[in-house]
Amino acid sequence: MSNNLNISIQAYRRENGRVGVRNHVIILPVDDISNTACEAVANNVKGTLALPHAYGRLQFGEDLELHFQTMIGTGANPNVAAAVVIGIEPGWTQRIADGIRETGKSVAEFSIEQKGDFETIRAASWAAKDFVHQTSEYQREQCDLSELWISTKCGESDTTTGLGSCPTVGNMYDKLLPTGITGFFGETSEITGAEHICQKRAINDEVGERWFNMWKAYQDEVIFAHQTDDLSDSQPTKGNIEGGLTTIEEKALGNLEKIGRSAKFIDILAPAAPPQSGAGLYFMDSSSAAAECVTLMAAGGAVIHTFPTGQGNVVGNPIVPVIKISANPRTIRTMGEHIDVDVSGILRREQTIDQAGDVLIEMIKRTANGRFTAAEALGHREFSMTKLYRSA
Repeated sequence: MSNNLNISIQAYRRENGRVGVRNHVIILPVDDISNTACEAVANNVKGTLALPHAYGRLQFGEDLELHFQTMIGTGANPNVAAAVVIGIEPGWTQRIADGIRETGKSVAEFSIEQKGDFETIRAASWAAKDFVHQTSEYQREQCDLSELWISTKCGESDTTTGLGSCPTVGNMYDKLLPTGITGFFGETSEITGAEHICQKRAINDEVGERWFNMWKAYQDEVIFAHQTDDLSDSQPTKGNIEGGLTTIEEKALGNLEKIGRSAKFIDILAPAAPPQSGAGLYFMDSSSAAAECVTLMAAGGAVIHTFPTGQGNVVGNPIVPVIKISANPRTIRTMGEHIDVDVSGILRREQTIDQAGDVLIEMIKRTANGRFTAAEALGHREFSMTKLYRSA
């Protein structure tokens, strides 16, 4: 495979030209008090998916803009074929629906005020049913693997992550980025201790300087502004420490293995923001919390997520298939139902990182063609909004 990366997949070509690997009809609540109506619609109409969450009322400023960006980005993701948007009032509902509608896909919006749940659920259920009929006739077509947007973050990392599963993802990026894919990595706080290395992986000094300023702002305005004495209960996590990572520096060095040996990131993305500079590798300013980070990258447009894990992380996402990779033999043995790609052979010296990268590329191809990931098969649909500060 290493010598032939002109790989064809069967995927969905969306109205705006992007390529998706799933064909979801989502029922998207604008706010937390619209969750019940959305879940009722999804219960009424099979083949739809509600995305309940905890926020959306009295947010303001930058926090509100991130909320809108995440909502619109989720609906705009190429894995979504159509969206029904439900909110308590029409203003914010319309804004999110119109943002999704810019992609060219089918969108319907409903507000609950002056109608109530019963009438809203009735009308939204009819729209959702029409969308299911419409989108169930969409056909996969031949596309190139290089058209995919592929994100990555690691979770429940241990010593095997930096030695095996993260380098596997890095090898994949080294091979696929030159073909034209778009890649995301992030986890801003988790770069701490290796920030000097990450800065040098920027495409030029200007991007590197902007990256460092973004990282430093996260440290100063988030970490140091709110820490108690240190981050020892959070970074590294208790699972990281149990797995042999005793400092954030050790964790950061393993984390950066995910971008391989040759890739340079070409720009920095705000949370949930889509790339604007063409194909290549991007750093998204994001939390290291698994569900939050994957949600933000999905809102940014990633259609497949690669997730190295050491101790074993079970996270999934409602709209983006999450491919789990592990090099830990114990995790393969005790949590094997969660793992899509077993690269524990690297530690036994039975498999090279180059071979492991090829295995991951093959799994990406199979996932793009329709294979359910372990997280999808097990029903893991974690959807976690990032909130910047208290609401009004």
